[in-house]
Amino acid sequence: MPSFDVVSEVDMHELSNAVDQANREVGTRFDFRGADAKFEQKGSELTLMADGPFQLKQMMDILRNKMVKRGIDTGCLDIAEPETSNLKVKQKVTVREGLDKETAKKIVKLIKEAKLKVQSAIQDQQVRVTGKKRDDLQAVMAMLKDQKLDLPLQYTNFRD
Repeated sequence: MPSFDVVSEVDMHELSNAVDQANREVGTRFDFRGADAKFEQKGSELTLMADGPFQLKQMMDILRNKMVKRGIDTGCLDIAEPETSNLKVKQKVTVREGLDKETAKKIVKLIKEAKLKVQSAIQDQQVRVTGKKRDDLQAVMAMLKDQKLDLPLQYTNFRD
């Protein structure tokens, strides 16, 4: 029976490459000369540090551009409010991976409301969709792409 998985994944290697490139650009840009601005990555958590809020905004733009060039959807970023301490400004950015229970339930509900001849089941941090026809599965993919979910989705493990 044909099936595929709906997942939300981020290639961590590409993310670390994007962070390295962003750090390099901050180090060479003229408007950051003499500033103590940098990106730090610990797993799926990024920390942006700068001298002021304007530089922090510039750094966020640089990071987004580097991520897009590396093929990472910026919709996976969960950006916290900037924290000011002494003369420095810090901002935490969390990279969300996997489907949480609420999003998975929402996807299953959307699939059932579409009244297509497919079955969907939540499996850990992904949703498995199975059906008798490939066309039904492709219709589900198209329907999910049109929905405005707050997380970027990928469709993996397509089997005939």
